Amino acid sequence: MAAAHAWRAARVTPLGELHAPPRMTAVLVRLTVQVVLVASLWRGLYAHTGTTAGLDRDQAVTYAVLAVLTSRLRELDQYAGRDSVLQHMHFGTIVYWYLRPMPPQRYYALRAVGEQLYGLAWALGGYAVCLGAGVIEPPRSAAVAGVFALSLLLGQWVLYYVMLLLDQLCFWTVRNTAAMLILIFAQNLLSGVYAPLWFFPDWFVTLSSFLPFQATLSVPLSLYIGRIPLSDAGFQLAVQAGWVVVLALFTRFLWRRAARRVISQGG
Repeated sequence: MAAAHAWRAARVTPLGELHAPPRMTAVLVRLTVQVVLVASLWRGLYAHTGTTAGLDRDQAVTYAVLAVLTSRLRELDQYAGRDSVLQHMHFGTIVYWYLRPMPPQRYYALRAVGEQLYGLAWALGGYAVCLGAGVIEPPRSAAVAGVFALSLLLGQWVLYYVMLLLDQLCFWTVRNTAAMLILIFAQNLLSGVYAPLWFFPDWFVTLSSFLPFQATLSVPLSLYIGRIPLSDAGFQLAVQAGWVVVLALFTRFLWRRAARRVISQGG
């Protein structure tokens, strides 16, 4: 019975996508356009130079395309299924999370697992196509591939807790759309989604090193393209694992505090 409940929770958001073919088509078109545009952009930027910020053209293109594909892991539309924490807080339905036999934190975690597995299918499909078409480079060795996979797993774990923190903020602000947009933009900027962090000023890179954001994306992709050598991989993996532990403890504390603030707001 517990396994059945877990399966139903994990497939909540993916089912919303699978039962809406136009939305899947839109995702495919958007992903294709994004990959083509970023690959063209970085190839154009390197048209008259060999190496910039320690990256050659192929490394930069690979990083940018992988950043687009990796971002698909957590880009499902929860709003369409009215299953975002922000919506539940606005309509007062968040109370039902606390009336189910499954604790809200477990439901949230299972739903995130389902979303990321669905997003992984898109990312792997895009990766296979881009690799076959020669848009991106393969990992330089089996060791690099293994370390990248482990780092990506830890990075997605960190990202889960970062997004959980943003959702938990709703328990204190109720309507925080603007704050959510700002924080999501900061997450994408500081994690290296828009551009590798090495292109930013030194003070920006230093600031980012004290935050968990670069552990979500910049570190795994840097390991893949060779910007971070394997000799430094152990330290980077340890930092990622440390952020997982810290954020896990902090969000656990916030779940307990949030339960005391549950109200029925609106409908």
